[in-house]
Amino acid sequence: MSGDIPNPATRSIRASEHVLRIPAFRRLWNAMSFSSFGDWLGLLATTALAQQLAGGDYATANFAIAGVFIARLLPSVILGPIAGVIADRFDRKKVMVIGDILRTALFISIPLAGNYLWLYIATVLVECVTLFWSPAKEATVPNLVPKNKLESANQMSLFAAYGSAPVAAIVFSILSVSATAVGATIGLENYTAVDLALYLNALSFAFSAITISQIQIPREHLKKNESSPSLGSSLLDGAKFISTSKIIRGLIIGMLGAFVAAGAVIGLARTFVGDLDAGDAAYGILFGAVFTGLAAGIAIGPKVFAQFSRRRLFGAALTTAGLLLVILSLLQNLVIALLVVLFIGAFSGVSWVTGFTMIGMEVSDEMRGRTFAFVQALVRISLVAVLAISPLVAAAIGEHTFSFGEAVLTYNGAAFTMLGGGVIAALVGILSYQQMKDRPGVSFWSDIANALRGELGSITNPTPSGVFIAFEGGEGSGKSTQAKLLKGWFEEEGQVVTLTREPGGSTLGNDLRKILLANETGDISPRAEALLYAADRAHHVYSVIRPALDRGEVVITDRYFDSSIAYQGAGRTLSSSEVARISRWATESLYPTFTIILDQPADIGLQRKENADRLESESIEFHNRVREEYLQLASFDPERYLVIDARKPIEEIHIEIVARIREKLKR
Repeated sequence: MSGDIPNPATRSIRASEHVLRIPAFRRLWNAMSFSSFGDWLGLLATTALAQQLAGGDYATANFAIAGVFIARLLPSVILGPIAGVIADRFDRKKVMVIGDILRTALFISIPLAGNYLWLYIATVLVECVTLFWSPAKEATVPNLVPKNKLESANQMSLFAAYGSAPVAAIVFSILSVSATAVGATIGLENYTAVDLALYLNALSFAFSAITISQIQIPREHLKKNESSPSLGSSLLDGAKFISTSKIIRGLIIGMLGAFVAAGAVIGLARTFVGDLDAGDAAYGILFGAVFTGLAAGIAIGPKVFAQFSRRRLFGAALTTAGLLLVILSLLQNLVIALLVVLFIGAFSGVSWVTGFTMIGMEVSDEMRGRTFAFVQALVRISLVAVLAISPLVAAAIGEHTFSFGEAVLTYNGAAFTMLGGGVIAALVGILSYQQMKDRPGVSFWSDIANALRGELGSITNPTPSGVFIAFEGGEGSGKSTQAKLLKGWFEEEGQVVTLTREPGGSTLGNDLRKILLANETGDISPRAEALLYAADRAHHVYSVIRPALDRGEVVITDRYFDSSIAYQGAGRTLSSSEVARISRWATESLYPTFTIILDQPADIGLQRKENADRLESESIEFHNRVREEYLQLASFDPERYLVIDARKPIEEIHIEIVARIREKLKR
């Protein structure tokens, strides 16, 4: 089968290769790749130049580097909406070509001027030009490729934007260690590596201008006069939506925390490297390590953590990145620091791609654009704030030396500030995790255990508004009786209740029930039996359970997928994880809010049965294995399961169940 159906990664690669066969898009992609490379190289060069112009003063260096980042971010907060209008009302090709020419001239001017004032002025102007260039490019792409290839085109655009960062870092590091030789070769003996990097950056924008000028770009948009919503309107609409969505609130909190930590790292990275007695080359490598990890996290993370709930993965990845940042701030070794930075980038990439994927999945189409606008505005504002504050904090803290016996450790303000950023990111990750728990009764560690066993799956469906309760247990344990009593209690509380069972909760289920339980059926292959139960469960969820939950009802089922894990897994001695995986796929990872296991010795339950069906007729060893599997499932996830001794009086069991459900629903 694998030869007939390519995996998603293969399909994605082939689609990306195919979209580059479109001449106009290929030229635009080449221009994007070189201009993105130049932009990253320019960022490295301007921050390094700011540090050089500081003249060795620690506080001044922090302020100078942060000033470069603030100069790049501040215009977008103010000019973002205007830039979008320009892209819709003017010739986009001219906007991009003129923008690239202006950026070429501005980057050439920075090393020629060689002072703080022009560095900041030119940086602001470059960012202003980029704000007009980017939306023109984004609006152009859909006009160059068919609609069915737009997703692949966007993927390639992201690759051009972020994949060029490590390349720029490598080039900057090479220039840093070979500036004299390179300068002599091209006749620029008196220039530094930073100057050479800025000239190379300017050259990349010149190439982009020439390339784009040769592309035929449609101009139909000029015939229309559609106004874009203002930043204020976008923020207001986004805020209204966010206030009603717990999931989106968790995402926003997490993303802001991530960028608070990122701002501390970005703003202080050059100073931090200097504190480790390293120069521009090491700074370039550190910068490249961050983005190499980021790219790896984006590309590989969702596959590595495929068995983990996306909603929980977001907060968990952010928390991990924060803790790693804390570790980074304490390190005194550059090599180990680079390795830690790589993992920080990877977990940040996992959090980044998970967060934006979830916004696309959780937010309706009509609200998606405004929500993204709200997120991007908040992110930029938080970055500006952190980049402005972090050097002040670092400079105020200064240098401190600690003695531990014969060991003497010196930490500067950059390390302490990054430590604070890591703590903030970890705390925000925990808060975001709590906000977005898609199964409130399931512990984090049981999630990890289930994911490692392949029994969890990537839960991406919205949490149903109803309450879902499953009764489980061996034969003759009183599940049906307790399910009916619980239904009555919920109805007394004013709830609408759907009482169902497996197999047999639907018309198709009744037919399958006859096949599965009738003694006349005889022996069934254990694997076939497991698949028949999964088929019944898939249709049961599709036709009965999920519709009732979507209506806000309480659903009580007599047996659910834990029965398959216990009976077809342990009872039939199949792999429990494989049986669980089948049920997870069949139910689209719909887990009960609460599972009640009525436990008793197998022989007691079997004695209560007068006319045993096909499963009830199995050996006592079979039923003992079933019971042990139920107890093991409950031990793995004690928050979701309630195990009750089924030998207790019926009313006492009912009271205990109601008390536990009351407690759970209050959380």
